[in-house]
Amino acid sequence: MIPFVSMPPFEYGRADTVSPLIQRVIANNPGPFTFTGTGTYIVGRSGPGAGVAVIDPGPLDDAHLAALLAAVTGRRVSHVVVTHTHRDHAPLARPFARAVDAPILAARPPARTIHASTLLDEDDDETFVPDVVLSGGEVIAGDGWTMEALATPGHASNHMAFALREENALFSGDHVMGWSTTVVAPPDGDMAAYMNSLDRVIARGFSTLWPTHGAPVTAPDPFLAAYKAHRQAREAQIVERLAAGDGRIAEIVPNLYAAVDSRLWPAASLSVWAHLIALERAGRVKARPGPVIDADWILG
Repeated sequence: MIPFVSMPPFEYGRADTVSPLIQRVIANNPGPFTFTGTGTYIVGRSGPGAGVAVIDPGPLDDAHLAALLAAVTGRRVSHVVVTHTHRDHAPLARPFARAVDAPILAARPPARTIHASTLLDEDDDETFVPDVVLSGGEVIAGDGWTMEALATPGHASNHMAFALREENALFSGDHVMGWSTTVVAPPDGDMAAYMNSLDRVIARGFSTLWPTHGAPVTAPDPFLAAYKAHRQAREAQIVERLAAGDGRIAEIVPNLYAAVDSRLWPAASLSVWAHLIALERAGRVKARPGPVIDADWILG
């Protein structure tokens, strides 16, 4: 079982100091994929004139913009950093960056909107354009803090996490979340890429993970081991269902997710599809006519 983390009490729009170098302001956009809302992180010292970075400004929301501007009053924002271009992370970046006169740093957006938006409320922000394009490995330094960009594709093809060296912490975006498993939804989401990224995060041995949604993960090693084991177990269950004669995703999902609210089955269908695509690429299953969501799947 994954040791999910409960969210402690909070107040929308309030800047909470959560570590010596981190403050968090949560947007009032709760939902099935955002949990309690988008947590925007302010990285740096709290004193007057200090230089800070702001991670994932969040959705277009006037109240959240006002809260962020109030939180950085008296300090200088040197970087606005975005983990990926989904609408609960990226749209407020440009208005906020313009207000504080800071550049936006992020991975290159997808060439076209290819997320499975008909089933998930996780559309890309089609207007998002970073000022500085990151590919992973870049070091972003400021007033008493240093962050490294870590490419973590899988949830989104352009997902980027950020390691805060001074606290051995990772701002994990939606790659790892303390309250839930991460949605990996084709065609932009890629399960093989996700598992490879997860291994890279595990190998780093971080002390704390700060997801954009929900509470921090303060014991990452056992949590990530369970996170990975869950994905591996789900893959094995899918193979078992294929062996039992379930050849379509619509047949597999009710069996594997019988204990889950059926309103979440569309998202579960996308996760099963992502696993099947990875299995098909590895030569373990075959799809007719091809690896589309309504294909007929058989063991290879």
